[in-house]
Amino acid sequence: MALELSSLQKAVKALDNALNSYLNNEANESLSKNDKDTLKSGVIQSFEVAYELCWKFMKRWLDENVPGQVADGATTKELFRMAAERQLIKDVPAWFDYHKARNLTSHTYDAHNAARAFEAAKKFIFEAKAFLKVLEAKND
Repeated sequence: MALELSSLQKAVKALDNALNSYLNNEANESLSKNDKDTLKSGVIQSFEVAYELCWKFMKRWLDENVPGQVADGATTKELFRMAAERQLIKDVPAWFDYHKARNLTSHTYDAHNAARAFEAAKKFIFEAKAFLKVLEAKND
C-alpha cells in the first residue's frame, strides 16, 4: 500500500523555506537580533517537525514493505540501520546526530542547544530531501 506523503513533503518544504529565509536575511542589517533569532527559531522548529516525520515515515515504510514487521519495537538507531540496509538513507551516523540534536531541543532549550540544532538543521535538509526522493520512488 502506498504511503500518503503530503505531510512529509510539506514538512521538508517548510524546513527548506525556513532555512532560505534565515540565510537570505542573515546579513540584513535592518533586522534586529530578535528578528534574526526568531527566524533561527523557525528553522529549529521546522527541523524538529521534519525530523520527526522522517523517522516515522521510515518506520511506516518498513512496516509496509518488510515482511515480519521488523520495525515494531525497534529503537531509532535500529530503525536507521534497517532504513540504510534498504537504501532509504545513506549516512546512518549522521541520522544518529540529527536524533541527538532533536532530543536536545525537546528536553531543554538554551542557546547552546539551539545552536547545535540549527547547525544540524542546515545539514539535515539535504538528508531529508534525499530521503523524501527515495521514498517517493519506492512508494508503490
